[in-house]
Amino acid sequence: MDEDELRAWLTLVRAPGLGAAGMRALLQQAGSARGICRDIRGLRRAASLDQAGLDWIERPDAARVEADLAWLAQPGHRLLCCNEEDFPPQLETTPAPPAALFVAGDAATLLAPQVAIVGARSASAQGLAHAKDFARILARAGLTITSGMADGIDGAAHAAVLDCGSPTVAVVGTGPDLVYPRKHRELAARIERQGAIVSEFPPGTEARPDHFPRRNRLIAGLALGTLVIEAGLQSGSLITARLAAEAGREVFALPGSIHNPLAKGCHRLIRDGARLVEIASEVVEALGPAALAQGDGLRARLEASEPTPTHESPARAQDPDYRLLLASLGDGPASLDELADRTGLAPAALSSMLLLLELEGAVAPAVNGRWQRLSAGRA
Repeated sequence: MDEDELRAWLTLVRAPGLGAAGMRALLQQAGSARGICRDIRGLRRAASLDQAGLDWIERPDAARVEADLAWLAQPGHRLLCCNEEDFPPQLETTPAPPAALFVAGDAATLLAPQVAIVGARSASAQGLAHAKDFARILARAGLTITSGMADGIDGAAHAAVLDCGSPTVAVVGTGPDLVYPRKHRELAARIERQGAIVSEFPPGTEARPDHFPRRNRLIAGLALGTLVIEAGLQSGSLITARLAAEAGREVFALPGSIHNPLAKGCHRLIRDGARLVEIASEVVEALGPAALAQGDGLRARLEASEPTPTHESPARAQDPDYRLLLASLGDGPASLDELADRTGLAPAALSSMLLLLELEGAVAPAVNGRWQRLSAGRA
């Protein structure tokens, strides 16, 4: 988008009292953020905008908008808006979808099939070990691990995925430029390099208790399913699980000892209908059809926006890394680890490349987390 449209989006994102639902209602009428700002007095009733919001849109704080633009000017930073082609379509089917997301890292990661791993901040050693094991196995099966970068289970899942070279998504309850908790500064930097940090809140926004339920709805909405590993009865992870169920997504829970208070939340979820799981392959099996459906939906959207797609774009055809990857798939289906061995490319880079090739119809997921090349006739 051009700079005027981007400035208009940043103005609306910070408008007091507007919110995602109000922004989406205004977009339906005006067609663009610039159109909203230009005719806000005539449109304000569509969003029930009060005087404070109207005043802000007509006279925004120029210094704040310039600071937001400066953050977005940094490499890998982006404002991903709901009217853009690569906005995550899975969010559109969730209650209260966001209007825009601030992303630090690779925004394409948000289009990959994801599974959320959440749980207690004060997790036990066994719970942390389970989080790491499940995260590694699910990542190697081709699923992107999404969590909230909190202490405990969240941080363990993110770190395990990064250690095995796969991408991960962290949805945060602060602005994308702040790290909470502060001890996760290094983890946040690794996630930004190897995946994506996502926030609905603009840069500079400090952590507040009411931000985290909003963050949890994005975690649940981005993922095909949510796995809860250790949670007390008052855990925020139960909110994430409830939001996932309300969005029609799978909810998985790991059982524990009846003497462990951090197992009680998982046991309640299981009684309420969550799927009890003991090994990661049960999650992969359950989410396989949904992952394939998500890929089909993305391909259909790409084809609708590009009426005459080819199975290998000219840019990909000339890129030596993409040519090497496609050649490595010529002998049959291969896993991410096998492709990393054959090509010498990092698994994180391969995941993004495979996603783009899948959207173009050049490759497709096979069984057991493997990938296969498609012929031009099947593309």
